[in-house]
Amino acid sequence: MSQIPALTAERIARTIAGEIAANPRQVEAATALLDEGATVPFIARYRKEATGGLDDTQLRTLGDRLTYLREMEARRAAILETIKGQGKLTDALAKKIAGAESKATLEDIYLPFKPKRRTKAMIARENGLEPLLRAIQEDRSAAPQALAEGYMSENVETVKAALDGARDILAEELSENADLLGRLREFMKAEARVVARVQPGKEEAGAKFSDYFDHVEKWADMPAHRALAVLRASKEGILTLDIEPEPEAGTERATGIVARAIGIPGDAPGDSWLREAAGWTWRVKLSLSMYMDLLTELRRRAHDEAIRVFSRNLKDLLLAAPAGAKCTLGLDPGIRTGVKVAVVDATGKLLDTATIYPFPPKRDIRGSEETLLHLVRKHGIELIAIGNGTASRETEKFVGETLKRLPAGPAPTKVVVSEAGASVYSASELAAREFPELDVSLRGAVSIARRLQDPLAELVKITPESIGVGQYQHDVDQRQLSKALEAVVEDAVNAVGVDLNTASAPLLAHVAGLGPSLAQAIVTHRDAQGAFASRRSLLKVSGIGPKAFEQAAGFLRINGGDEPLDASSVHPEAYDVARRIVKACGRDIRQIMGQESLLKGLRAEDFTDASFGLPTVQDILAELQKPGRDPRPSFKTASFAEGIESITDLKPGMSLEGTVTNVAAFGAFVDIGVHQDGLVHVSQLADRFVKDPHEVVKAGDVVRVRVTEVDVPRKRIGLTMRKEGGAAQGGGKRGERPAPKGRQGGPARKTSKPAKPQDSGQGALGAALLDAMKKR
Repeated sequence: MSQIPALTAERIARTIAGEIAANPRQVEAATALLDEGATVPFIARYRKEATGGLDDTQLRTLGDRLTYLREMEARRAAILETIKGQGKLTDALAKKIAGAESKATLEDIYLPFKPKRRTKAMIARENGLEPLLRAIQEDRSAAPQALAEGYMSENVETVKAALDGARDILAEELSENADLLGRLREFMKAEARVVARVQPGKEEAGAKFSDYFDHVEKWADMPAHRALAVLRASKEGILTLDIEPEPEAGTERATGIVARAIGIPGDAPGDSWLREAAGWTWRVKLSLSMYMDLLTELRRRAHDEAIRVFSRNLKDLLLAAPAGAKCTLGLDPGIRTGVKVAVVDATGKLLDTATIYPFPPKRDIRGSEETLLHLVRKHGIELIAIGNGTASRETEKFVGETLKRLPAGPAPTKVVVSEAGASVYSASELAAREFPELDVSLRGAVSIARRLQDPLAELVKITPESIGVGQYQHDVDQRQLSKALEAVVEDAVNAVGVDLNTASAPLLAHVAGLGPSLAQAIVTHRDAQGAFASRRSLLKVSGIGPKAFEQAAGFLRINGGDEPLDASSVHPEAYDVARRIVKACGRDIRQIMGQESLLKGLRAEDFTDASFGLPTVQDILAELQKPGRDPRPSFKTASFAEGIESITDLKPGMSLEGTVTNVAAFGAFVDIGVHQDGLVHVSQLADRFVKDPHEVVKAGDVVRVRVTEVDVPRKRIGLTMRKEGGAAQGGGKRGERPAPKGRQGGPARKTSKPAKPQDSGQGALGAALLDAMKKR
């Protein structure tokens, strides 16, 4: 537990409470739980009374801010101690340090006391020039040149050298003036512009960034995706990047702020010299300092937004509807190397594999059909999952023709699924352990089949960064990205719950309180001792103690075990409450669970006690009504249009169904079955103004779109979700949104239904971010 003074802890609690719309008491309770080792999913679900119902988003923010603010308090204490050790700490300075509200402000205050390398100002002081500066400041009527003559020496040979030394001292003092730095920073945040210019001779090499060859935009208004684009172009040497105020009026105002820090009331000779020194200090020192500060802030802001978008898309993808426990045939399409085939049973266990060659150069159509039909008949296939990579639509068409040869009756449902990240899993150590004798490409077919059955259970085996639902993910802070995405995965897994007797180690590893080592210990114990009969038997697993059990138990499910409540999300610690509720109904617990009519007349207030308050009892009642309920939506697929298989088949006006694969700040990408996602710009998402695309769509949604623009050479597809004839409702600047290479996720979708031509109308799609996005 972090040891910080009580008053400091109170200040931190008040600060965080204001930021997450809570009260300090809620923050203090959550902080205590986190310090004790409780996980966010556990606190959010099972400690609602303590925290006043803080949700997982609030708790994640609380945890991040708690770390930041505690680090700041530690830094505040260290700065105070350092300055005190120098014998320079005054009451006024201590008060100023205590009042600093950010790390940046603290560092500004500390600058004059920070050990530094030998500077020009130090040399000037050694040469006796500080009294010259004070003389100029104190006697403005005297000519600085005349005053400087009295300070010439062996080391200061000219009047100019003396005045330059005095100016160096003044510039250092101004550069270490915390109040001035704060005022300049606020001025720049309000007034600065980001100015991007193409480097001479880089026009051809940087054509993908052509939208930014002569780009000027207010710093405060620059959205994340444009910031990331210009930052990447600058890093690649295509653009020069400046952050500066307006060239004349803005620079004059900045200089004026510096001058006011000195105090220059008139136009006496000393005032004029000081005013020139202020301008020089801005140009040479402070403008560079402000540039670095605002560039850092721009990058941080862009990274935070990109990570937020990635996290939200990943959550939507992980919580996509599962097709369910059905025997599934997975196809990893390929042309030259053939189509890899894998059959898995309802639990995901591998049953069979094959490779077929329905396309040139082998073009063994007959043999491929026979192999496919044999596997369908042999295993009673209900679902066919087709990866959406190269030759996806060709494979889908081949499968459709082959299934027509089956006798009358229900045929397997063929579904196109995202294969993003499947190749990463196939070549992973995990896949090698699971299928040591299986070819890498056949492992990919297994993954494709399983991710149709249960996207969450399969996707947790892949590093989130490899799933491909973010923008500029390789440009952002990888540690911060990884932390955020791991939190998303943890929240998704625990929201759904995990079957203790069938879950893989990678899935169990994300259960609250476990982790990779305990997850593997559970699987090892299960393999050796057989299925778990109850949650309590989990305590027999090596390494799992009371704390791990407390955190994990409520998120683990046991169906058909000794204790019926083990199949629900009711935590074992609250089983007595659940039994009191059951007793009030006068029935056996197995008769009660799932029977809403028997439970509706009960009042939650009647079952509260000293340990379990109203929120917990309400949750128990809800769970008894629908035990083990899955928060994910019911399975639904998009119907791709027949005959529309490549971008060349598209015409403006076509109405198509597709699946949202990725949502960014500027719009949504939609898979319409042509190997290249189309973009619905934010202004085309609805017949109203849309500020945030997530208000309208999320990854995995099945939507109806209309083609507005097709650019075959550049592989760009413009789409709209607005009604015909509707006017665009703003939503941002065109020409700056990236398009993913191929399809980027989303749930399953199947084919049928021809397209109906309608009307068109969206402008050109942007170039710069398109190519940048492809590099993901």
